[in-house]
Parts: sequence; C-alpha cells; structure tokens
Amino acid sequence: MASPRTITIVALSFALGLFFVFMGTIKLTPRLSRDAYSEMKRAYKSYAKALPALKKMGISSVLLRKIIGTLEVGCGIVLTLVPGRPKDVANFILLLVMLAVLFFHQLVGDPLKRYAHALVFGILLTCRLLIARQGEDRPEREERREEQITAQEKNKVKVS
Repeated sequence: MASPRTITIVALSFALGLFFVFMGTIKLTPRLSRDAYSEMKRAYKSYAKALPALKKMGISSVLLRKIIGTLEVGCGIVLTLVPGRPKDVANFILLLVMLAVLFFHQLVGDPLKRYAHALVFGILLTCRLLIARQGEDRPEREERREEQITAQEKNKVKVS
C-alpha cells in the first residue's frame, strides 16, 4: 500500500497538472472559452504596458502570453504524466511563473480577487515541492545518524 506522502504527492501533481494545462490552454486558444481568452489578452496587454523593458527586449503582450501559456501547458503535462525528477523541475518552473504572475498583478494594481488563484496555486506548488523533497533527505539523514551512533559506541568501548 502506498504511503500517505506518496498519495499526497500524486494527488497534488495530478490536480495541479490538470489546472495548469487548462489555464495554459485558455491563454493560447479561444476554443475552451472565448470570454476567458479575451480577458487574458486584455490582461497581458496591461502587463506589457506596465513593463516597458519587455518592449525593449522585443517581447510583446502576445509573445508574453504565449510563453507563459506554453510553459503552463508543458509543465502541467509533466506534472500529470511524467514520473520522477522532471515533476520537481516542472513544479519549480511553475512556481517561478506564479511569482511572475503575482508580480504582474501587483504592478498593474489589480485587486486581490483578480490574483488570489495565483497566490493559492503558488502555495500549493510550494507545498508539493516541499513534500516531494522532504522524503529524499530522510534516508541520508538516517544513515548519517546511524553512523554517528556507531562511532559514539566505538568511542565508549575504547574509553572503557
């Protein structure tokens, strides 16, 4: 039977992956929702206007929206379907994207209700990453602790 930690990681990975595939798709195409797509286009135009440095680098609002949408879809697919270390990499990339999105919302002065989803999903991505990384450190720490105990026991025998 799978451990609670494993079940948590799998459930979070699957749910977060599907969410980001959905949100990335909305940024890339109007097929799922014309209204949401139009809203994304409008929002990214305001982000590009608020950051003139993007224009200097040759990044238009359309390109910015497509980059973020593509990252969300790609990383969402990895979180949903690919096993192992790539999930952690996708998780980290999505966490950086969420931080950028929060920055954009703050930059244009959006109210909290407009970016609460980014905040919540950023927290969920952080939790998933911490839980996934927590399990990897444990065996190494236990081995080091056992080695320390063994060394201490040998020192006690030598002193006696």
